[in-house]
Amino acid sequence: MTQRKKTPEALRSNRWYGPQDLRSFGHRSRTLQMGYSHEDYKGKPVIAIINTWSDVSHCHSHFKERVEDVKRGVWQAGGFPLEMPAITLAEVLQKPTTMMYRNFLAMETEELLRCYPADGCVLMGGCDKTGPGLLMGALSMNLPTIFVPAGPMLTGRWAGKTLGSGSDVWKYWDELRAGNITPRDWKEIEEGIARSPGTCMTMGTASTMTSVIETLGFSLPNASAIPAPDSSHPRMASLSGRRIVDMVWEDLKPRDILTTRSVDNAIKVLMALGGSTNALIHVVAIAGRAGIELPLDRFEEIGKASPYLVNMRPAGKYLMEDFYYAGGLTGLLEGMRDMLDTGELTCTGRTIGENIAGSRIYNDDVIRTPADPIRPDGGLIVLRGNLAPDGAVIKANAADPKLLQHTGRAMVFNDYNDMAARIDSPDLDVDADSVLILRNAGPLGGPGMPEWGMLPIPKKLLKQGVRDMVRISDARMSGTSYGTCVLHVAPESWIGGPLALVRTGDLVELDVPARTLALKISDEELAQRKAAWKPNPPRFTRGYGAIFSQHVSQANRGCDFDFLEGTDPTAEPEIH
Repeated sequence: MTQRKKTPEALRSNRWYGPQDLRSFGHRSRTLQMGYSHEDYKGKPVIAIINTWSDVSHCHSHFKERVEDVKRGVWQAGGFPLEMPAITLAEVLQKPTTMMYRNFLAMETEELLRCYPADGCVLMGGCDKTGPGLLMGALSMNLPTIFVPAGPMLTGRWAGKTLGSGSDVWKYWDELRAGNITPRDWKEIEEGIARSPGTCMTMGTASTMTSVIETLGFSLPNASAIPAPDSSHPRMASLSGRRIVDMVWEDLKPRDILTTRSVDNAIKVLMALGGSTNALIHVVAIAGRAGIELPLDRFEEIGKASPYLVNMRPAGKYLMEDFYYAGGLTGLLEGMRDMLDTGELTCTGRTIGENIAGSRIYNDDVIRTPADPIRPDGGLIVLRGNLAPDGAVIKANAADPKLLQHTGRAMVFNDYNDMAARIDSPDLDVDADSVLILRNAGPLGGPGMPEWGMLPIPKKLLKQGVRDMVRISDARMSGTSYGTCVLHVAPESWIGGPLALVRTGDLVELDVPARTLALKISDEELAQRKAAWKPNPPRFTRGYGAIFSQHVSQANRGCDFDFLEGTDPTAEPEIH
């Protein structure tokens, strides 16, 4: 039985429904208009279900049904569920990038919770930016919150082989360009790679972030690993609906759960998963909404001591179904228990240590323990140097080891269109040792920091058998990508960061063991180039794009809006 800290009269929604005055008459009569009775909501927690479903949201196509499972749980626990649709962020289809609209979703979530009679909320997301955006908004509003992840899709299949989202797209696209598979093969791969609702079944950004959100304490145990079509998934959704009602009575709020220690736990798990580089940006932004300063150096510090344990694509062999059947996130967490601060509170009302007690690993080729790691560190490496004064990141365990210490001539592409126009030219002056540079692809330059960081290998080199090169940009890359790709270079080139000053033919040195990224020219030459650089005009002069351009921070700061960071209270609306 939950320990109630709140009475019905103390519910936030009672400000709308409780008083016997003109305004509350309107609130009650309009709720009756929807077909509800007084008994449906009187003295009960109102639960806002923030649902990112839409007809264009492919990964969330089952949320139209799953929201009914959440509602069932809320009703069963004595709450009053109200579904509130929020902006869809559909990877691949939304342009220029969903990352541009993550903060839009965060703002919408905060405002939906602020301006309606919500006592608590269920966040329904999963596809890459929805989890961070929803949680950022809920943290700012600080009402009781639980997160229902979309779950990964089923394993892809083609010609007797397994296919992984993203990873095998890039792999077979290169083989098609090199002439090693046929257009028919490519069409069959297209038809077999996404076989069900759900997010990417590799350890891409979606599964990385749902695992991080669960580790932070905002989802039920192992919720992040359940495949979307599995019958355990609607049961989890219903249980989440039940649990949020108790959380309201307990007054268990997001900033009671998110602490410096829970963030450290999440970073350790990020490293154990061999997770997406995108997580660095999102975790910094999430922590910032709770007033927690999280420099990139903290990832580096924790990453050095946190082993890589989960053998999953794009860095390893297996896919999310394999991970779930091998024990899932709770199995991983129990296996690395001694590394975690197990006293951290979670949405269950219990500690993370209590949540994972008794969990097991069923396949140690999929999930290892710190006693037998795949590699001794997490592989997400923060680089600095005169090319990245504020930091850059590389996923070392997805790179060719031979390229982790490398010096080569730069081939500079001024933007994505320049790269697309020239990359396959037989006259492109590159060889296998060249360093490909893409600039003007950051938060402002992209705009929105698109996933362009896994630059394609030039066709002339693909035909020679080259499958990896050093590639550097101020862009992001898909969490399903791989290769020796240096990303998130900060400050970005659009605002005059050093990447804007590189010229084709310059020598660039990458030294991952030394954590450095350097342009091999003198300080004096670099200063002269900087003095000659001319600022770029704004990308947008109106609408959300103008707000984004004026307020977005750089990658090392989480790309949040400056006016949304921190814990300044969100003003409650006047009920007039």
